[in-house]
Amino acid sequence: MKQPYFILVLAHSMHGRLRRVHVPYKILYATLALALFGLFSMAGIVTSYVRMAWKVGNYNTLREEADNLRRRYQVLQKKSETQTEQMASLQILANEVTQAYGIKAKLEGPGSIAGEGRLVPSYRETLDTYNSLRSANLGRGFRKVAHSWQVNIQPSIWPVQSRLVSSFGFRSDPFTGGDSFHAGVDIEAHIGTRVQATADGVVEFADWQSTFGKLVVVDHGNGLKTYYAHLSAFDVIPGQEVRRGQVLARSGTTGRSQGPHLHYEVHQGGAPVNPYKYLSKSIVAPVVKKDLPF
Repeated sequence: MKQPYFILVLAHSMHGRLRRVHVPYKILYATLALALFGLFSMAGIVTSYVRMAWKVGNYNTLREEADNLRRRYQVLQKKSETQTEQMASLQILANEVTQAYGIKAKLEGPGSIAGEGRLVPSYRETLDTYNSLRSANLGRGFRKVAHSWQVNIQPSIWPVQSRLVSSFGFRSDPFTGGDSFHAGVDIEAHIGTRVQATADGVVEFADWQSTFGKLVVVDHGNGLKTYYAHLSAFDVIPGQEVRRGQVLARSGTTGRSQGPHLHYEVHQGGAPVNPYKYLSKSIVAPVVKKDLPF
């Protein structure tokens, strides 16, 4: 039995010849199927391209939003650190004045004095008292006597005897991946390593502070201060006089830290400077008899 087919007639325009071509149904159906498959494939490719372009656009938008949020976070973080440092400095100054002139002991008085009214001054009153004393000749004379024992007021030793793992200046932030300013140096130190003062001074701060974690700040006079951050324990208290080489604390990984190390900063006039110029001139640390036991 013959299979059904189509007849395709081809005519030559000049010679007038006719040619008949038999086209079976199977071939015609196969051709149509291939055409439909081609259309579906083309539609799939176009759809995939459109989806990919849409995803790329969304990704770029999300990346821009993430960059904006990262920049806002860095700005807010700097503002928070500045405000925290200012509040801590004011509180330390108020405590120093209170202790130096016996105001706190005099106002607290003996035993139980509850019900006699408020005797301890407010924080604002303490600051006003400090400002008055600082502007008076007596206040200047007191500060001169209090720091007259200091000799080695320039940082001249390493806070821990180890190697540098991160330098001062701009670097890639290990948490955000963006560029950030590293205001000090990181020195390799296992948890519990003794951290020593790099110069004579007075402990201005010894407490938890924001991303620094446990932090010790030593004031060496003339606007020079050193910072020791990410500590695990303290060996000094605010207002304590320390000498070069005396143990201040133990190293750790508190605060915004990825592992045990010591973050060390040197500030001059309120601004961080490169500590390496002091570390490069380091001398052997003296033996300190006042060193506290582990």
